[in-house]
Amino acid sequence: MDLHTWLVYLLASIGLSLSPGPNGLLALTHGALHGRRKALFTIAGGALGFVTLIALSMFGIGALLQASLTWLTVMKWIGGAYLVWLGIQVWRSPPIGLGPKAAAAAPRGGASLFRQGLLSAVTNPKALLFFAAFLPQFVDPSRDLALQFAVMAGSFAVVEIATELLIASLAQRISPWLARVGRRFNQACGGVFVAIGAALPLRG
Repeated sequence: MDLHTWLVYLLASIGLSLSPGPNGLLALTHGALHGRRKALFTIAGGALGFVTLIALSMFGIGALLQASLTWLTVMKWIGGAYLVWLGIQVWRSPPIGLGPKAAAAAPRGGASLFRQGLLSAVTNPKALLFFAAFLPQFVDPSRDLALQFAVMAGSFAVVEIATELLIASLAQRISPWLARVGRRFNQACGGVFVAIGAALPLRG
């Protein structure tokens, strides 16, 4: 993966981490209820879950590469269309915030927090669909797939941990902000996905 492609991937990863989703809401809720230190268990579990989904997606991409490069091209176009659709959904989604049901259901022990973060990521079918659509846009068939996986998974995990840690640390402060301007924020994240979905399949 060259530097330009990695920077685009990094920008898209930041957009995904900031967009509304179960793990972002967990980080917000657990940060507000239990503090940043305990929320680290939630965040670590979520990061491991996302790395698992990336691995599953990359192995699938590897199978396509072995079968035919044509299938990878087809997957890029289908994935691009899905990313545009997902961007529209994010654009239209309401802002996340702390709700009484989420607060009441929040666990307290570190192991429970880690498990909830992990399960929230790996059992989210939208996340698996996203990675299946997202990752082929950045795979270079001429380079080692395992190395590309390490770069992609490592980069996304670092972004996800940093973003959710920031959310958890500022949970009490940013919750009112999200309620006030969160819809415009979602529109910005959705616009990133639409741009990626429309532009990346056209790359050679």
